[in-house]
This record gives sequence, C-alpha cells and structure tokens, in this order.
Amino acid sequence: MNSSFFAIFISAAIIFLGCLTLTGAATCHSDDEAALLAFKAGITRDPLGILSSWNKGTNCCSWMGVICTTGNRVTKLRIFGGGGGSLWGNISPSLARLQYLEDVSFTYLKTTGSFPRFLFQLPKLHVIRISHTHLSGPLPANIGALSHVEDVALDNNRFHCSISNLTQLTWLDLAGNRLTCTIPDVFKSMTRLCGLDLSNNRFFGKLPMSIASLAPTVTFLDLSKNNLSGTIPNYLSKFGELSTLDLSRNRFSGAVPFNFAYMTSIYHLKLSHNLLNGSFPTMKFVDGIGSLDLSYNQYHLEMIPEWITSSPAIYSLKLAKCGIKMRFDDWKPVRTESIKYLDFSENEILGSPTSFLNQATNLLEFKMSGNKLRFSLGEVKFTKSLRILDLSRNLLYGKVHASVAGLQQLNLSQNHLCGKLPSTNFSASVFGGNDCLCGSPLSSCKA
Repeated sequence: MNSSFFAIFISAAIIFLGCLTLTGAATCHSDDEAALLAFKAGITRDPLGILSSWNKGTNCCSWMGVICTTGNRVTKLRIFGGGGGSLWGNISPSLARLQYLEDVSFTYLKTTGSFPRFLFQLPKLHVIRISHTHLSGPLPANIGALSHVEDVALDNNRFHCSISNLTQLTWLDLAGNRLTCTIPDVFKSMTRLCGLDLSNNRFFGKLPMSIASLAPTVTFLDLSKNNLSGTIPNYLSKFGELSTLDLSRNRFSGAVPFNFAYMTSIYHLKLSHNLLNGSFPTMKFVDGIGSLDLSYNQYHLEMIPEWITSSPAIYSLKLAKCGIKMRFDDWKPVRTESIKYLDFSENEILGSPTSFLNQATNLLEFKMSGNKLRFSLGEVKFTKSLRILDLSRNLLYGKVHASVAGLQQLNLSQNHLCGKLPSTNFSASVFGGNDCLCGSPLSSCKA
C-alpha cells in the first residue's frame, strides 16, 4: 500500500468513526428538555452554577446531572448541592413529564412543602433519593403502592412519623428526619430489604418484632441516635448477612445476647453510649470484625478481651470508659500496623504506649485521655499518618516534640510536661495544666 493511498484510507476511517460517534450520541427529546427547563425556572438561587449548562437549544443529555439512555430520553436526574452551595427553589411538577425517568436524586436542594407526590406518576421510577432539603409533613402512604420503587433515601428532611409497607424496597433511608414515635411494625413483608437506616431521629420504645423478618436479607442496619430502650433483641443475632450494626446513642440496657458470639458476617459493630452491662459475648468469628465500639456503657472489662486482641482485621477499636484496668504495655494486638483508630479514654490504664505508637504505622486517631499513662512524650516517634492525638489527663512528662505541629487535633492538657513549646497553631487550652511548659501560646519562657 503506497503512502498516498494509506493517507486517504486513514482520513476516510476518521470521518466514518466521527459519523458513528455523532449518530450514537443521545440527543435530548424536546419534551424532556422543556420539562427540565421548567424545573430550572423554579430554582431561585444557584450560587455554584450547578444548572448553568441548562440552556435552551443545547443537548440536555449533556447538562450537568442529566443522564440519558442510548436513545434520547432522560433516565437519571442527579442534582447535588452542598453546604453554602445549596440550590434554593421548588421541585417543579414538570418533572412528571419525564416518563422514562428511573432515578431521581436531589441533595441539598433547599425547598419547602411536602413530598413531591407527582413523582408517583413516573412509571419507570425505581430510585428516589431526596436528602438535606426542608421538605416536611407526613411521608405519603401511597409510596408503598409503587411496586417498582426499590431504593428510597429521604434522610435529613423534616418528615413526620410514618413508614409505609414498602414490599419491593431493597434500601430505606429515613435518617435525620426528627421522626418522633415508636418504630412502626411494618417490616414483615419487606422481604427484599438489604439496608435500613433510621438513625438520628426521635424513635422511642422497644424494637418491633417485625424487624426479625429482615434477617435473611439485611446487610446494613443503623438505628443509632434515637431514644430506643429495652434489651437488645436476641433475634438480631440471627441476621446471617448483617455486616454493619449500629445501635449507638440509645438507651438499650442489660446484657448483649449471648448468641451475638455467632454472628458470622458482622464487620462494623457499634453499641456505644447505651446502658449495657454484664459480660460481652466472646465472638467466635473474629477474623472478619474490622470495627468495634463499646464505649460509654456500664461495662467493667478489666482487661481487653483476648478475642479482640487476636482479631487480624481490627482497624477501629473504641473501648472508652469500659472499666479497663491494665498496663498498656501488656496489650499485644496481632496486627498493630492495621489499626487506624484507637480510643481507650476514661479507663485506668497504666504504663506506656510508646512501643505501640512506634509500630502503628497507619494510625490516624489515638485517644487515651483520663488514664494513668506515664511515659516521656519526647521519646515517641509519631507516625506521619496521625491526625488526632488526645493524651490529656495522664502522667506524661518530658518535652513536646515538634511533630505535633502537623496534627489536626491535639490535647496534651493536665499532664507533667515541661520545656519550650514548638511552633504550632493550637490554642493555650491544648497545653494548659502542665508543670512548666512555656512559649506561645502560653507565657514566654524565662531567659
């Protein structure tokens, strides 16, 4: 093949592929364009210019937050604001004209009024995510009639207390809605549910028995930050697929059911800030536990249980105020380098964590306030990954190393530290109550 023929061949190929690209590109249907522009017209503030690409005469399939199929119909609408960049305005009923819409997601859209019921007119909709808005009122009862809806996330709104019987849902998120009632007993027929998040509400009373029906399918269960009470139900130990369980910041009391020892899939277990007591079950399947938080209950563990120490997957361990009375030097976790978050605050732990700190190369947070640790702070080599360090109210002595200047949070108050402080941006309260520290932000050192 001579060079001129080859050049012609390549040029023709480029033109052909370009035609394929133009032909295959989705061009917005005029009805969908009109519906989206009507939605934009209802937005009164857009400080980040999220909808700045939404202009008449341009291809709406290329607009920010708009996703089309290989045809020309809008199938997904995902509008994400955030913080001071939130969108303000109304959710226009024009969206009901997007008859091919499958997924609608609005985050940080500051709007008022009730749930946009016109979404029920969309025959293909199966994902509804509307979070961090000012929507209020009851959740519409007929949301349960939408047999095709599988994923509902309505967290951080102001809805009233009502949960419909949503038989086809795979995920339900109603976190942060100030829902004030007992948890409705409506879960028996939700046989497809994989995730349930009712955290940060005002639910009270005991857990309903119908939650037990979720045992075969649920992998994620978050009921934290409510006013739930009573004992933790034994049926939770039968959730064979459960990887995340968060019951923290409630008023659960009594002992954790013995059968929790046999939860084979649990990876994140958070039971902090309750009224739990007694002995904690010895977990039989410790290889999979990555995160454990039993802090601020009424435990008297004395020692860190051996099953925790021998767990190779632990990266986050929080046992604050658990009645631990031991020497830190005696604790030998099987994989120190895997630990990222450690909180043993408000116990009676003695000794020195120096060896641990020198080996914990991936440590991000180390909180040991309110113990009886005694060691020279200047001899510790903090890992570069460390971001938060709280050693307040211990028996530390020596100087403050310059490496603390790179931390995001620090508290070394109420110890026996001495010497000139390194240059940092921390306030005086971080270093207060020591024997003889000096230099900014404390008083000047004597010549």
